Amino acid sequence: MRQTQPSLDLLIALDALLEECSVSGAALRLGLSEPAMSRTLGRIRQAMGDPVLVRSGQRMVPTPRALAVRAEVRSLVEGARRVFTPAVFEPATLRRDFVVLLSDAVATTVCAPLLACVGAAAPGIRLRFVPEGHGDQRALREGTADLEIAVISDPSPETRVEPLVDDHGVGVVRPGHRLLGSPVTPERFAAAEHVVSSRRGRTAGPVDAALAERGLRRRIVGSVPTFTAVLLAVRGSDLVGMAPARMSAPMIDALGLVTFPIPLDLPEMAVSQAWHRRHDADPAHAWLRGQVRALFPQGEVLTSGRDG
Repeated sequence: MRQTQPSLDLLIALDALLEECSVSGAALRLGLSEPAMSRTLGRIRQAMGDPVLVRSGQRMVPTPRALAVRAEVRSLVEGARRVFTPAVFEPATLRRDFVVLLSDAVATTVCAPLLACVGAAAPGIRLRFVPEGHGDQRALREGTADLEIAVISDPSPETRVEPLVDDHGVGVVRPGHRLLGSPVTPERFAAAEHVVSSRRGRTAGPVDAALAERGLRRRIVGSVPTFTAVLLAVRGSDLVGMAPARMSAPMIDALGLVTFPIPLDLPEMAVSQAWHRRHDADPAHAWLRGQVRALFPQGEVLTSGRDG
């Protein structure tokens, strides 16, 4: 005779039988017919090698073996139910670290308000902000980062990407810069000395391609790794920098710098949040994404720096 293999269904049925000490009662509890429950009891007896319930007068009583395993059976069934019951997320009681990859420009806008709102609602959550760099997609895939907020280009197939806001580049100079005395034309823009931001030390990009279409070329005196470094370099010199208007607005305002429209047709920069799809149904992760989303109401982020 083939041995009956234990299963979750048998455990649930055994729990009901030991609770009711009645085939008919267990059948009613589980929504089964009495014959079906009788057959299930037969399978349980075969799997355990024990009668489990035996007749004693007008009722059935558990065997010593059944009594010995009753508490363990109940614990296993309750544990299984917890596994298959959607988690109830309580921000106030959660204890968890989240690693968030950020571009430099995004960090100046997002870090402070996100720390404030998460800290108020979920004090047990610790946010660890990490600058984006090479291998960011691997970080999401391998679980060394939970969320990325940046301009997401060429995401991997298992990465979810949610657009947050469209940004655009503006020129940034110190107050009183000679470019501000009259309209900034492509020729005047190209003639200035520029400092650019590049994590990889690049000194050419969409601005240079747009200038080349007009037969122009700008003079780049150097590159720095972050937009913040660009703004600091601009503040104390006659250099011209470029930064995302919305995302860099707090730093531009804090440094007292002046912005002007770049006289070129440049693509928008779509700032998004990205995560690995294994976090789709994670209630805590979904809550954090909601907090990030709320920082960008209707695609707006704080007002931009002073216009020249």
